[in-house]
Amino acid sequence: MIKLVTQSDLMQAAMVHSESWKESHRNICSAAFIESHTPERQKNYLASEIVKGAQLYMLIDRKPVGIVSVYGNLIENLYVLPSEQNKGYGTQLLTFAVGKCTGAPVLWVLSTNDRARRFYERNGFRATGNIVQHAGGVSELEFCLNRE
Repeated sequence: MIKLVTQSDLMQAAMVHSESWKESHRNICSAAFIESHTPERQKNYLASEIVKGAQLYMLIDRKPVGIVSVYGNLIENLYVLPSEQNKGYGTQLLTFAVGKCTGAPVLWVLSTNDRARRFYERNGFRATGNIVQHAGGVSELEFCLNRE
């Protein structure tokens, strides 16, 4: 079941975000920066995204296993608990999010996250060539759903 996150279950979504984000960024960021992404911090981050207009959804299969947010045609915050990956949850969330987009679905991926890039490419997304440079040589690559 995929449900819209409300104030009453925002902390559950934040716990999924915290654990998943830490794992996905472990080889990219410093240990101190990783550990600063506590569930409480991520709850504040997700709440601020909702205030800006993002719709945050949570996938529950006996327990919360993943989240995704959609803002117009922008898909963000697609995270699945590390212990629940490779079970199809990411694909379920992505397919759901694509259906919620108001235009051609777009998302951004860290240039160093090969696993995420491969996942999105397997699901029909292609790099647009738009890049945002960040400190330390890391960049984000824009991907758009190729419906051809």
